[in-house]
Amino acid sequence: MALIVQKYGGTSVGSIERIKKVAARVQQTVQGGNQVVVVVSAMGKTTDGLVSLAKEISDNPSRREMDMLLSTGEQVSIALLSMALQSQGQPAISLTGAQVGIVTEGEHSKARILEIRKERIQRHLNQGEVVVVAGFQGISQSNDLEITTLGRGGSDTSAVALAASLQADLCEIYTDVPGILTTDPRLVPEAQLLREITSDEMLELASLGAKVLHPRAVEIARNYGVPLVVRSSWTDDPGTKVISPLPQSVSLQNLELNRPVNSVEYDREQTQITILQIPDRPGIAARLFGEIATAGLDVDLIIQSIHAENTNDIAFTVATEMKEKAAAVAKKIAPILRSTPEKSQEAEVVIEEKIAKVAITGAGIIGRPGIAAKMFQTLANQGINIKLISTSEVKMSCVIAAAELDKAIASLCQAFEIESSPVKMSESASPPTPSVRGVALDLKQARLAIRQIPDQPGMAAAIFNLLAQKNISVYMIIQSQRDDFKESQRTRDIAFTISEDDVDLACTALADLITSMGCPPLAIDREIAKVSIVGSGMIGHPGVAAQFFSALAQANINIEMIATSEIKVSCVVPKVDAEKALRVTHSAFGLGGETRINVPA
Repeated sequence: MALIVQKYGGTSVGSIERIKKVAARVQQTVQGGNQVVVVVSAMGKTTDGLVSLAKEISDNPSRREMDMLLSTGEQVSIALLSMALQSQGQPAISLTGAQVGIVTEGEHSKARILEIRKERIQRHLNQGEVVVVAGFQGISQSNDLEITTLGRGGSDTSAVALAASLQADLCEIYTDVPGILTTDPRLVPEAQLLREITSDEMLELASLGAKVLHPRAVEIARNYGVPLVVRSSWTDDPGTKVISPLPQSVSLQNLELNRPVNSVEYDREQTQITILQIPDRPGIAARLFGEIATAGLDVDLIIQSIHAENTNDIAFTVATEMKEKAAAVAKKIAPILRSTPEKSQEAEVVIEEKIAKVAITGAGIIGRPGIAAKMFQTLANQGINIKLISTSEVKMSCVIAAAELDKAIASLCQAFEIESSPVKMSESASPPTPSVRGVALDLKQARLAIRQIPDQPGMAAAIFNLLAQKNISVYMIIQSQRDDFKESQRTRDIAFTISEDDVDLACTALADLITSMGCPPLAIDREIAKVSIVGSGMIGHPGVAAQFFSALAQANINIEMIATSEIKVSCVVPKVDAEKALRVTHSAFGLGGETRINVPA
């Protein structure tokens, strides 16, 4: 007898008719010889309606009372679904998050799950009942037993956490699309279904706005090896398998707080090449990396930071064995890139050798304020200066002096309690052949930039410690070197993206530090969007980034920032160009098809 956890979103239980269809599917699963736990969200737009009611009362309601209010939405759903099951002759019981034993932090509106006390749920399963659980909610571990909610995507998180705790044979996430798609079908109708995707790829896509599966749920599945499938509520199609590493020996205590970092990775043999003050206009990155791809060079990190006076600096790293070839290409292309209709300026190419890359990787990096700050502070405590920073949802990379690499590795391993390499992926989880699996768009971020930061150990740590103290999640971080290369006055720029809702709080948190460092005022841009390509098959395939940049250039879309990891390339573009950028990128990698995905209202 298998144990299956099924989760149904608000659309799936949006009406009495749909609740009855869900009940029929659940009963069919039971009749197949399975024990079933069902996690449901609030019906349709119930949560939005409750939020609107609160706003009619107060412009700034307390988070505690909002949790009390919003948790009622799921209670309606679980009671109705239990009634529907019982009317079909299927024994069932509805339980709130508190009743089922989901214990969380006391942080209202965005609590993380600490443990699940599964004795009661196990008792009901043993009695042959379907257990219908309210998603999105739990109860604090304090003596006050406060009702808490888990934040956006909380029902996904509840379901996968229950599957991990119960050691379920399968966790099925039912939604209004047939599975994980190459992009959002609401914006790109020709988006196609992926039959499987790795958890790392899914984390990148989930965190970047794919909205099908919340990154916290993917993180739990990855850490605990939960078999996970995303399926349509309306068909019997098999959906998309999310393939995770083999189960790790991770404690179920502090379930969502365990091991945000899985490993410390490094590369001793890297060379950094920077082209300075190239024009800030569409097509520049495409031309540069097109030449690099033509030369057969495999680039590791690519970093383009904020522009200044209509110019940008672009830095990239290559394996040291490729440095001569890469430098030759850069020196050849730099005068062409910098030429204007009026004149051709002298090329400025800076080559830095004896550098190394050190990175932390893990499913819990993004969305946990303080991880970036901890990495930067750890390096600062060792007197290690950071030359470049580039981040993704599952990896944070820093370029440092090669002579300091061993010290960096040892200190980071100690700080993040890393004792061995991560568990290898199973053979079935080998990287897929296509270089790009999906394209994601995020319209809900704003970019902040601090210019002319003194080039000293601890500067990045100081910035991101302040943001962590305010519980502000940082999504994309880029540190680049400015073109003032005199050692006595070398400075750096740091740009990063955060949620639009956190901008004012971040400005207040950073104000005194920016003044004390003697930097210009914080630069804020709310009119940006982030478009990203994701795929495990990028590794060892030169030219993928160039193809991405070329697609944007042909659409006359200017790239304002670039950050990369092994399986992701992200570009910040003007928000006005966001949807066009998504469509042309999706088309450029041939991800579309003739099948059209219909998304129910």
